[in-house]
Amino acid sequence: MLQKLEEIERKYAELKARSESPEVAQDHVAYAKTVRAMKEIAAIVEKVRERRRLEKELAGAREMLDTLPPADELRAVAQQEFDLLRERLPAVEEELRLLLLPKDPNDGKNVVLEIRAGTGGDEAALFAAELFRMYVRYAEGRGWKVDVVERSDSGGVGGIKEIQAILEGEGAFSRLKYEGGVHRVQRVPATETQGRIHTSAATVAVLPEAEDVDVQVNEKEIRVDLFCASGPGGQGVNTTYSAVRLTHVPTGTVVQCQDERSQVKNKAKAMRVLKSRLYEVERERREAAYAADRKKMVGSGDRSEKIRTYNFPQSRVTDHRIGFTSHRLADILDGRLDELIDPLVSHYQAEKLKAELAKS
Repeated sequence: MLQKLEEIERKYAELKARSESPEVAQDHVAYAKTVRAMKEIAAIVEKVRERRRLEKELAGAREMLDTLPPADELRAVAQQEFDLLRERLPAVEEELRLLLLPKDPNDGKNVVLEIRAGTGGDEAALFAAELFRMYVRYAEGRGWKVDVVERSDSGGVGGIKEIQAILEGEGAFSRLKYEGGVHRVQRVPATETQGRIHTSAATVAVLPEAEDVDVQVNEKEIRVDLFCASGPGGQGVNTTYSAVRLTHVPTGTVVQCQDERSQVKNKAKAMRVLKSRLYEVERERREAAYAADRKKMVGSGDRSEKIRTYNFPQSRVTDHRIGFTSHRLADILDGRLDELIDPLVSHYQAEKLKAELAKS
């Protein structure tokens, strides 16, 4: 492991020097690749340096203990410092082992979030709206930007049939990548007169936003259709051709956006989603060769999997993948999602570590 860590430090130094060279600084694509490669190993380099510092301090504390007389009043302080350092060192080494696990190259990317009402009619649409609000509140708490691309409301009930949004912020995909799947709700709908609990569902898809260095889209393969925006009244609605629909002809992928009054802004938003969908198709194609192993290790994240149940009568949220249950439903729906996300991340990291140790 020591040799591997030294190689990573050397690579980081080379990347840093490369990023500062005039040739790379003037090449947008090369600079983006270099900076991203640095970010991928920066945490490891920082942890290596912390371990080296701890080892040095531990050696110093040990030397002090060896030289201090037994009756010296400083000996108790030195012993305490030595014990703390000795306890911290194994924890840092464990953190290093986790950091050395194969990285998901998408972890640092923004997220294209898609939520659709499933079975359950109006109740499913209301639940889809609550899920979207939950993710928006979570994003706000982490300082991320939320940009709605397309929204289709469920007439008059305050629900959402379908919504697409871009969540932009550091590490967005790494935090939300396990949210994709079927989310199920159990509660008594407002329209239920006999107090019966109904079960409804909504699907959540979480895609990493494709960057220019990830996917190249030929403009000649995209058909652009313009139409009048629809929805609540307001300036520009149904009067100007500001809404944009993009169709990638080779794959038949369709994305539309009418959230902005500007046709240019709508096209730019739609292009971001289109690129992300095409990138996801290509990513799934590349991963097909080891899909079975990946599913066994971290789950497929396929939206057909029932991943979580929100039970209102018991104020309970259960994640079925790891058997984790929380009775803080109101807090979670208010965006306090770390209570669910942290155990998921820890679980899948442990699974990856087991798999890597089994290989070695």
